[in-house]
Amino acid sequence: MTMTGPHLPGAGFPEPRPAHSPREFVLADVFTDRLFGGNQLAVFPDARGLSEAAMQELTREFNFSETTFVLPPEDPAHTCRLRIFTPAGELPFAGHPTVGTAAVLAARGADAGTGRLVFEEGIGPIEVEVSLRDRTGGEGDAARRVFSRFTVTAPLERAEPAPEPGAVAAALSLAPEDLVACWYAGIGVHFCYVRLSDRATVDRAVLDRAAWAGASTGRAPGLYVFAGDFRAGGHLYARSFVPSLDAGEDPATGSACAGLVASLATSAPGEGEVTHALRVEQGVLMGRPSLIEATARTRGGRLESVSIGGATVLAGGGTIEVPVP
Repeated sequence: MTMTGPHLPGAGFPEPRPAHSPREFVLADVFTDRLFGGNQLAVFPDARGLSEAAMQELTREFNFSETTFVLPPEDPAHTCRLRIFTPAGELPFAGHPTVGTAAVLAARGADAGTGRLVFEEGIGPIEVEVSLRDRTGGEGDAARRVFSRFTVTAPLERAEPAPEPGAVAAALSLAPEDLVACWYAGIGVHFCYVRLSDRATVDRAVLDRAAWAGASTGRAPGLYVFAGDFRAGGHLYARSFVPSLDAGEDPATGSACAGLVASLATSAPGEGEVTHALRVEQGVLMGRPSLIEATARTRGGRLESVSIGGATVLAGGGTIEVPVP
């Protein structure tokens, strides 16, 4: 019998293909100026080569309300194409992913010192202004804080018929008299907006998923409930109920604030050029307090643009192994 030595790589056999490939991700806390506040976001700063199925799997693995994937732009004048996923599927646009991704890319110098980024999203190009702010949280603890503000010119869409107040109240485990007003509207993503009598009533609301599924008939994925001074310059206290999320609630929802401030602006547009601004506090009961700055501009009674801004803290990052197709 003839014995042979161990097989050496390359001796007539192909090299094995790697089963997995490492992908970089960055974690950010959005619409907050402190770690572990605001809304969590995972950002993949280079998503080239990832399939849509892989993006969805990665989003489910992190299980945040959204995860973003940065791709080369179709227009070279823009910064990137941005795809936004929730655990349930892809969105054409969302607020905290836009603000948070801008912070991540700006911290890496993607704005080339201009303080300006342009993202290609499902509702069209979105311009984002960014400014870096260093913050030291304690001895040996340095966090990078970035303020981002995006502007959209997409129209406010309203859905009819209006929601039935009794059904909306039941979906929130409240009484009909707790509601001041409710309506369907949105910019890119629709919400059922529910103005409640006071902050304590906002805190008492409990989402009944089955009741909301029957009441909404698919016209809006979630409810945005709020109370406070709903006029230009006002401060609001809000909660965002999203049945598709495991927790059922979102700590900071920029897209909802976009539709909210646009609703305010179009209900009392005024003459000439008018600016309507709101500050929205959210996520308090979840232990992730958030602050969102929302501004709408009208000219001659018509909505011209909506801007959403807030601070982001870069929380960390690493790599995750992604199966190679």
